[in-house]
Amino acid sequence: MTPDLFLALVAYAFVGSATPGPNNVMLLASGVNFGLRRTVPHMAGIALGHALMVFIVGIGLVGVFVTLPAARMVLTAISAVYLLWLAWKIAQATPPEGRAEGGRPLTFLQAAGFQWVNPKAWVIAIGAVTLYAPGQEWHAVLWVTAGFLTVSVPSMLIWAGAGVSLRRLLHRPDWLRAFNYTMAALLVASLWPVLMG
Repeated sequence: MTPDLFLALVAYAFVGSATPGPNNVMLLASGVNFGLRRTVPHMAGIALGHALMVFIVGIGLVGVFVTLPAARMVLTAISAVYLLWLAWKIAQATPPEGRAEGGRPLTFLQAAGFQWVNPKAWVIAIGAVTLYAPGQEWHAVLWVTAGFLTVSVPSMLIWAGAGVSLRRLLHRPDWLRAFNYTMAALLVASLWPVLMG
């Protein structure tokens, strides 16, 4: 991969990673509710989980959706149900000093596993492989994977850091509740393009 092509890939990966979507909405909510330190496993799970997804899609999984269109419908249904469940969990989240026992950030494995039912992650992974590793040679796929790892941490820090900054403003329980309901609604709204597509 030429340096110019890699820079184009990094720009694509940054735009895909930094724009609003399920991962970033959840990172913003986690930053508000749990702080940056407790959100680090969530961020690591996203970074490594999505990189693994890009690699596996790149070495051939994309062909499954071409030969088995029903697989895409099943994935969409599973994604929708899981995103609705996550939206409910965000709506119910409380800060660590809150009374609810269920208030915990996503773990590394939960965040990594979420990438496989995250509609935006699929679109970005398939788009990256199609644009930047069209022949699906393993070395080109490795470059695409490296491109995503390069930009994932800075883009996630933007969202989780914004959540930490908002945390100072949302110290009142009613403000925090309103924020969490808004984040849950945005997560549900992120399903609209997937379900209509």
